[in-house]
Amino acid sequence: MSTGRINRTKGIALAAITSTAVVAGVLFIQTGADADPKLTLEEAKKQVAALQHKSEEAGEAANDLRGQISSSQARLKALQTAVNKQQGEVDAVKRQIGSLAVAGYQTSGMSTTAQLLLSSNPDQFLSQASTAQAFAGQQNAVLRKFQDAQGKIADLQASAGSELAQLQAVQAQQNKLIAEAKANLDAAEKVLGKLSDAERERIRLENEKEAEKARNERPSRDGDRMDDLPVPANGRAGIAVQAAMNQLGDSYVWGAEGPTSFDCSGLMLYAWGKAGVSLPHSSKAQANEGRRISKSQLMPGDLVFFYSPITHVGMYIGNGRMVHAPRPGKSVETSSISTMPYNTAVRPG
Repeated sequence: MSTGRINRTKGIALAAITSTAVVAGVLFIQTGADADPKLTLEEAKKQVAALQHKSEEAGEAANDLRGQISSSQARLKALQTAVNKQQGEVDAVKRQIGSLAVAGYQTSGMSTTAQLLLSSNPDQFLSQASTAQAFAGQQNAVLRKFQDAQGKIADLQASAGSELAQLQAVQAQQNKLIAEAKANLDAAEKVLGKLSDAERERIRLENEKEAEKARNERPSRDGDRMDDLPVPANGRAGIAVQAAMNQLGDSYVWGAEGPTSFDCSGLMLYAWGKAGVSLPHSSKAQANEGRRISKSQLMPGDLVFFYSPITHVGMYIGNGRMVHAPRPGKSVETSSISTMPYNTAVRPG
């Protein structure tokens, strides 16, 4: 074999080896980058809690749009009712125009002079003829009425179209927030999926134990456990506290307002509803319901709000504690109001 041929063969082999090494190196680097470091159980718990909290934030932001959607739907319904009513008026004027057109046609084929000459009662004809001008004026008035009615229905239809577009925009925004909440829950599940079966079972048992402990704190049917509250709750506030405490151990479900699952604002809506006080299904909106209370003035039944902007609400039960639906993956429980960044409080009713 010639020296040139041998060198060419060596070059090809070297290129192949180099190419293989580069590819292997890239795969090694990529695999190393893609491989997440092994999480400890506590690290996984923190990540899951953070993702579940983000899910609750998105869920409460979606809840906050409920009021806008309900108001917009009510306005749209009223506009549609007005459009239908106005259409009825337009149709009535159309029928009136049709009747006038027929009457005009029946007398338009003969001149007024001819009608007078052929009339068997000229005096009566002249009397009738004097109303002909009024008939013509009536036609003009009806036409103007029709134009006005058509203009009104066009305005109402335009308003209804604008309201519908606004409603659809808000609904799209809400759907985006709901999708964001679900994405965070899915991410939390992926974190849990990286744990061993034994670790996941340990977390499940811990959550189950917490829920059972909360259920055991529920007031008894005769309400004697309500006496254990640091501050007695009376009147409507007492009814609301009793209702909220009766849900201890129930699961957190976004958008739920009872009777066996709740999100944070849904629990407040449910509990105060039992006391005859209507609240919106949104922590941010609930912060504007009732009288603003300072932290030092808190009494059982007051609503306490957290984070800025507000994304969580609980019900104060005394001694610095509250009952609330914490977040996805958790159950209704009692906890200290210092576990989250405090924002403000209100007293409903």
